[in-house]
Amino acid sequence: MATIKRDTRVTASQGLACMGIAGVFSKTATCPLDVVKILSQVGTFHCKRGFLNTFRLVYQKEGLRAFWKGNLVACSRLLPYSTVHLSAYKRIVHLHMDELGCISPGCAVVAGGLAGIVAALLTYPLEVAETRLVVQSCRDPSYRGLVHALRAVRRQEGLRALYRGASLTVVGAIPFSLGCYVVYVNLDKLWREPSSHLSPGQDFVNGCVAAGVAQTLSFPFETVKRKMQAQSAVLPHCGGADVHFTGVVDCFRQVIKAKGVLSLWSGLTANLVKIVPYFGLLFSSFEFSKQVCLYRNGYIVSPLSYQPAPGVDQSLGPHELREVQRYLRNRNFRSEQPAMRG
Repeated sequence: MATIKRDTRVTASQGLACMGIAGVFSKTATCPLDVVKILSQVGTFHCKRGFLNTFRLVYQKEGLRAFWKGNLVACSRLLPYSTVHLSAYKRIVHLHMDELGCISPGCAVVAGGLAGIVAALLTYPLEVAETRLVVQSCRDPSYRGLVHALRAVRRQEGLRALYRGASLTVVGAIPFSLGCYVVYVNLDKLWREPSSHLSPGQDFVNGCVAAGVAQTLSFPFETVKRKMQAQSAVLPHCGGADVHFTGVVDCFRQVIKAKGVLSLWSGLTANLVKIVPYFGLLFSSFEFSKQVCLYRNGYIVSPLSYQPAPGVDQSLGPHELREVQRYLRNRNFRSEQPAMRG
């Protein structure tokens, strides 16, 4: 069974801020792996000799800053994506909850998949801009940044170019959701205890394994999507894609014909290597940000630990706790006034 749980000691705005900080930090730290993955998926000259050599070629040709190409766009996309995803997920899940506020793992996975599709489609132009910025050369760029990329693509290629390959987001969500469902159901059996009793470490392992399997199953669709996002007749070398095509089906056909079926998983190594550090940094930075918020709200004694503040009712919401503290301060002030007069 799955439930939606939120720490009521943190306000909604604070929770959103914690998610944003954690996302930006983990995304920035693992950006070099993302760059290598996207270059491998598109099929640029950097990735002709494998995963490790791609790092070397990117550094030799463009320098260290090339490993953070498109990172600002990716970070800018996190807030709208997370907001839409969370809102859509909650709405879908609430439709399938039972009287106890629980839903089955299957429904939770489907809800997550549908929410992911909605969020991805609404922020899709930002993903196209990110791909274009990653693929271009730092030393001879076609785009100066996010706004320039969006305007240039819209002016030179039309509005449809900002949604090229968007259908693969929908199709790719099917194997992704299926992979998540199969992994979560079987991992609960592997641990031999209810999911509600799993430790944070076990939950982390579950999340990493589920992400690895799900992303591997959906990776061919993402590879073709990246090629479609990158290809452009107005860019040098047609955007850097290693095959030329006229549509989704033709892209699959040309990739398999030119490089074989396994080339649809180009960049998978970088993607799998990224999973553990990305989620590890995401969870740890989120928890630290949350501790800072709990400290500011008066629930814990230090932002470096979860030790509860003495005499504080942890079941109170932030607004309720502030009201109680204000009442106690006023009461203490009034009780001290007669003593001062005496």
